[in-house]
Amino acid sequence: MIWLIGIGGSIGAAARYLLGNLIFTKKKHSPFPFGTWVINITGSLLLGLLANLHQSNDINDGVWLFVGVGFCGAYTTFSTFGYETITLLQSNKKFLAGIYVITSVILSITTAAIGFII
Repeated sequence: MIWLIGIGGSIGAAARYLLGNLIFTKKKHSPFPFGTWVINITGSLLLGLLANLHQSNDINDGVWLFVGVGFCGAYTTFSTFGYETITLLQSNKKFLAGIYVITSVILSITTAAIGFII
């Protein structure tokens, strides 16, 4: 089972990198970290959906470990979120840092709940 998590995590990390670069390239002049923001929100939605499916036995443990634990665990990134928040604060962009933190937390929890409900 550990291999399922590792392979899922590898794919999740690669997806995060590629999507983050794609979003960053389109928004490179924006100080707001759109890449991590979108990734964490979409990952929360997916994880909420998978958690519900796993709890209701609609997906097996292998799928949960591969996609939920592995992919989503590596796709979403709390460490980058923290780093980008500190970077915004160090750049004296306190308001933007506050918006980033508040919207990231609220939207990630909300989308996880939506994913769990649907």
